[in-house]
Amino acid sequence: MLKRHRIQFPKPESSDLNQDESYFYLEGSGGQRKIRFHDYDEIYQIPGLYEQIFYDRLKCTSPVKVATILESAVRQSGDNFTELRVLDLGAGNGMMGEELKKHGISRLIGVDIISEAYEATIRDRPGLYDEYYVEDFTNLDKDTEDDIASWQCDCMVTVAALGFGDIPIRAFIEAYNIIKPEGWVAFNIKQSFFDVSDESGFSKMIRELAFSEYLDVYHIELYRHRLSIEGEPLYYFAIAGRKKADVPDEFLISNDITA
Repeated sequence: MLKRHRIQFPKPESSDLNQDESYFYLEGSGGQRKIRFHDYDEIYQIPGLYEQIFYDRLKCTSPVKVATILESAVRQSGDNFTELRVLDLGAGNGMMGEELKKHGISRLIGVDIISEAYEATIRDRPGLYDEYYVEDFTNLDKDTEDDIASWQCDCMVTVAALGFGDIPIRAFIEAYNIIKPEGWVAFNIKQSFFDVSDESGFSKMIRELAFSEYLDVYHIELYRHRLSIEGEPLYYFAIAGRKKADVPDEFLISNDITA
């Protein structure tokens, strides 16, 4: 059984922060340590801490939701869900990969930019991924790109990693273009990123892609991603669709999307 950690959230009057600025205190033998929610390199080094914060305390449901809508879309189309070869972009410590394996996925390839994510995965979920790459998808060399492409992935998933700078637009597009035409795509995004008032590059990219010739959207669902540290629900959209074609550079340029 994993050790239970002593964690403390800031007082409500001190926590009026953007979602990506939220933090908690970790109590240990060396005293109190302040860690931001997006300091994944620190969190992953401590066994069970990620799960305790986001799944036990904050009730994150996203891996289950995204895997469920993806399986539903694939089965409705007549494809065999268990034969998918999935590229898990921003795989972290394997929470989404573990959920996909419960659904019987054939092949699972993990990708993350930080080595701590890979190390946490092999520590906590050994053998989960057929291969796991620690790479910056905005700067892939040709040999690595060819190696990843050799897995012939026909599905890409990314969960709780979009829109806060964790996965840049270029990295998302690179991964999207690696999967095969007619392959499947499933991801989640914060509710506000679909609002036309949000002029950030990532928000514009997702809105334009969802209604473009490059993606057929099969399922969009608003759901509770998790709770905030104040106990308020944070809503996200879960999206599943089918890739129609690679996204060219001209797509970003023509829609004035800053990568």
